[in-house]
Amino acid sequence: MDRMESLRRTHYCAEIPLTPCEVVVGGFAQKVRNLGNLIFIDLRDRTGIVQLAFGDDTDPAVFEKAATVRNEYVLMAKGMVTPRESVNTEIRTGTVEIRVTELKILSKAQTTPFEITNSEKVNDELKLKYRYLDLRTPKLTKNIMMRHDIARVTRQYFYENGFLEIETPMMIRSTPEGARDYLVPSRIHAGKFYALPQSPQIYKQLLMVAGFDRYIQLARCFRDEDLRADRQPEFTQIDMEMSFVDVEDILDIGEGLMKRLFKEIKGIDIQTPIPRMTFADAMNRYGSDKPDTRFGMEIVDISEAVRDVDFVVFKSALEAGGSVRAIVIKNGSAVYTRKEIDKLTEHAKGIGAKGLAYVRWLDDAPNCSFAKFLHEGELEAILTAAGAEKGDVVLIAADKDKVVLPVLGALRLIAAKKMDIIPKDKYNLLWIVEFPFFEYNDETGHWDAMHHPFTMPLDECLDYIDTDPGNVRAKCYDLVLNGTELCSGSMRITDCELQNHMFRLLGLTDEEIEAKFGFLVEAYKYGAPPHGGLGLGLDRLSMIFAGADNLRDVLAFPKVQNASELMSSCPAKVDDVQLTDLHIAVTEQS
Repeated sequence: MDRMESLRRTHYCAEIPLTPCEVVVGGFAQKVRNLGNLIFIDLRDRTGIVQLAFGDDTDPAVFEKAATVRNEYVLMAKGMVTPRESVNTEIRTGTVEIRVTELKILSKAQTTPFEITNSEKVNDELKLKYRYLDLRTPKLTKNIMMRHDIARVTRQYFYENGFLEIETPMMIRSTPEGARDYLVPSRIHAGKFYALPQSPQIYKQLLMVAGFDRYIQLARCFRDEDLRADRQPEFTQIDMEMSFVDVEDILDIGEGLMKRLFKEIKGIDIQTPIPRMTFADAMNRYGSDKPDTRFGMEIVDISEAVRDVDFVVFKSALEAGGSVRAIVIKNGSAVYTRKEIDKLTEHAKGIGAKGLAYVRWLDDAPNCSFAKFLHEGELEAILTAAGAEKGDVVLIAADKDKVVLPVLGALRLIAAKKMDIIPKDKYNLLWIVEFPFFEYNDETGHWDAMHHPFTMPLDECLDYIDTDPGNVRAKCYDLVLNGTELCSGSMRITDCELQNHMFRLLGLTDEEIEAKFGFLVEAYKYGAPPHGGLGLGLDRLSMIFAGADNLRDVLAFPKVQNASELMSSCPAKVDDVQLTDLHIAVTEQS
C-alpha cells in the first residue's frame, strides 16, 4: 500500500480545468478498463467522475500499478489534463482525461456486497447495512450535498437578517409536547432522568426573555414515535424565534427564506406573498390541514341535495349534526371498477368511516350503490350538486365532519395518484392559519391543545376562552409544500396569568404547572417581550427538493421502521456495570 507522502489534491474530480494543466486528484476507482496497451480508470469523488488514462507514454512502473487496480480502490493520481479522443457528453469532464504520471494506491477494497453504480435494484436492508457504501452512489451523494447547501443558505439568510445562532441544551427536563420523550438516566441523580428535546421550544422563549431578540438554530430534535416515510426519531429543525413582532413579521421572514432557498437550490423564482388559507377552509375543501393544492378534486358538501333522501346513512348523519360530502374523480369510471371502489371502501373503514357510498357513471345510466332508496330526480340532483358528469366516479361519506373530512381527504390523495393527475415538477406553497386552539378528546372528555400550550389565541377569541373553547382560534401557522407540512409556529403567550389560565383549562393542576413549567412562568414575571417563531423541517424540505419519497434518501445514517439502525445494530444491550452506574435494572417481559 502506498502513502500520500508529498502528494496533495489540487482539484476535485469533476472540477478539474478543461484546459491543459497539471492536477492531482483523489477518489474511488469506479470502473477499470484494461485494453492491454491502454488502461482507463474512472475515478469518482463526491463531485463526479474524471477519466485517468495510462498508455505507451506512461512510466512502466505506473502502468503496471494501474493494471492491479480494482473497483473501489482508493487512489491518488497526478498528471496532465489532455483532450479525450472519445468524448463522453454525460459528464462535465467528458472532453478531457488525466494522463497519469504518478499513481498511489492508498487502500485496497474487497468486492462490495452490491455494485455501487447499479444499486437501484438492491434491497433496502442490504444497502442500509452497508450504508457507507450506499452513500458513495451518485444519487445519495448529490442528496447529502444538497442538504448541506440548504443548511448553508439558511444560515447565510438568517445572519443577513440579524439573527444570532445560539445552541440550546440537548439534555433537558421532560415536558409534554405531543410525542413520547427519549429519556436519559442520570448517574449522579439516582432515579432521575433527562429528556432529549422534542424541540427547543421553551429555551428559545427564554432567550427572548433574556433579550436575544432574533435567535436561529439548526436544532437536533428527538421524538419517540412511530416512523413513516416523512418521519424519523431524530431530525433537524430550522428553529427561529423573534421578539417585538406579530404574525405578519414572522411570515415575512419565513417567506424570504423560502424564496432564497428555491432560488439558490432549485433555480426557481417563487411568488410571494405565499397564499394563505384558514384551517377551516383547508379541512372543508381538502379534508386536510396540509392540503396538496397541485390538483383539484375538492370536497363538495351535498348535504342539502340529500336531505330528503330516504337513506338511513344520510339521514342519521344529518340528524346527528354531521354532513354528507363527496369527491368527484373526473373520468374515473374506466379506472375505478367495482373492485377498485371496494378497496377504497375498505380503506375508508380502516381510517374511521362506517362505509362509503358511490356513483359510477360509466354508461348512460349511472351505477349508484344506494339507488333503491332514491325517488325520481334525486340522483340527478345529487350529481348536479357534486358537479359530476358522465365518465366520473362520485365517492360519498356521511358522518360527523371530523370523520367525513379526513376520510375524503385521504381518498382524494389515493385517487389522484392512481389517476396520475398530480403535476411532478410543480411546487405549491401554502400557509395554513387560524388553527383551533383546542381540540376535544373524546376518550378523556377534556379539551387538549392542538399545537402546544404556549400558543397565543387570536385577540378576538380571548373573551370566550372559558365559555366556548371549541371556537377559540390561535395565532399559529403551518407552511405546507405539496401536501407536506414543512413548518409550524405561533405567537407565544407572554402574560403569566393568561399562561397559567390556559394550563388550567388543559387540565393541569397548580402543582403540575409548577413542576413542569414553573421556571417559564416565573421568567414571565420579570418582563417578556411579545414574541413568536417557527420550526421548519430541514429533512423534509431536503426530501422534497431531492424528489425523494423517503427521508432516508436525504439522511446520512437513517433509522428504519422499528427505529433501529441496521449498520451499527443500534439500539443494543449494555453491560451490567453501566446499568448499575445508572441505577437501572432491566426486567424481562413475559
